[in-house]
Amino acid sequence: MLSRTADHLFWMARYMERAENTARMLDVNYQTSLLPQSADMAEQGWRGLLSISELTGPFSRKYREVGAGSVMDFMVRDETNPSSIVACLRAARENARAVRGALTTETWETQNQTWLEFRRLLASDYFERDPGNFFEWVKFRSHLSRGVTVGTMLQDEALHFLRIGTFLERADNTARLLDVKFQALAGDDYFGPGSAKDTLEVDFYHWSAILRSVSGFEIYRKVYRNVIRPEKVAELLMLRPDMPRSLAACMNEVVTNLQMVANEQSGETLRRAGRLRADLQYARIDEILATGLHAYLTEFLDRVNDLGVGISRDFLVPMAA
Repeated sequence: MLSRTADHLFWMARYMERAENTARMLDVNYQTSLLPQSADMAEQGWRGLLSISELTGPFSRKYREVGAGSVMDFMVRDETNPSSIVACLRAARENARAVRGALTTETWETQNQTWLEFRRLLASDYFERDPGNFFEWVKFRSHLSRGVTVGTMLQDEALHFLRIGTFLERADNTARLLDVKFQALAGDDYFGPGSAKDTLEVDFYHWSAILRSVSGFEIYRKVYRNVIRPEKVAELLMLRPDMPRSLAACMNEVVTNLQMVANEQSGETLRRAGRLRADLQYARIDEILATGLHAYLTEFLDRVNDLGVGISRDFLVPMAA
């Protein structure tokens, strides 16, 4: 497969997944902002969302105050923000248009219709009237795109590059969400030696909102069958290979699909991906928490970014230095 074609497919999938994850994070913040809480706590939640996407600087240059309206406007409709939903859906559609010949008709029409319908919704007052349903629509269109892709495309290199892009992006976003939300809700020393985690009253609504943001609330109840504990939330979203949005599940998919497209120069990238998967496979949550969740997730994000660079170097159009 031509590297430029693989590049468009990889980034089409990444941008679609990024739009969905942005909608998920905005939705959980919007829902928790409706709970009884202080103004400082609400502002902290919106600042945390900007921190997840590393957009605090660009946001502060355009808006004077951090609040629900300004952050949602910046993350949904601001075309100068490369991580906004409008920018992601436009980029996904443009990448799909560039490789229409490598896609099935259903896959292309789903991407194109998503973009056209999104523009129509933005032109109306649908987003302002019901942000929750708007975010659900974005998530549904991402689910539809992924389902049509897997259900109609030949299982060849094109599909493998789409899958690699999807799960690399998902791993990155899950790690960012975990890192920022645990710092905000649990604090730096929550899991440290001598902490009072066993007697700390867990804020059920905030932790359940985090689980719902990754479609994990019902899964948590099925797996653990007890009250929501932060350490169990971390275990579910990091180490459970049967949880679709966990770090372990994402890395399983990345490695599996990388093996299917491996070439003579991708050996080192595949080795690093396999090692990262093995580290998650044999990790224990108590050991991770004892050494520091933030440090572990920071290292994970660095390694995922390194994998992205390696994949671009080995298969795609190389990233600009």
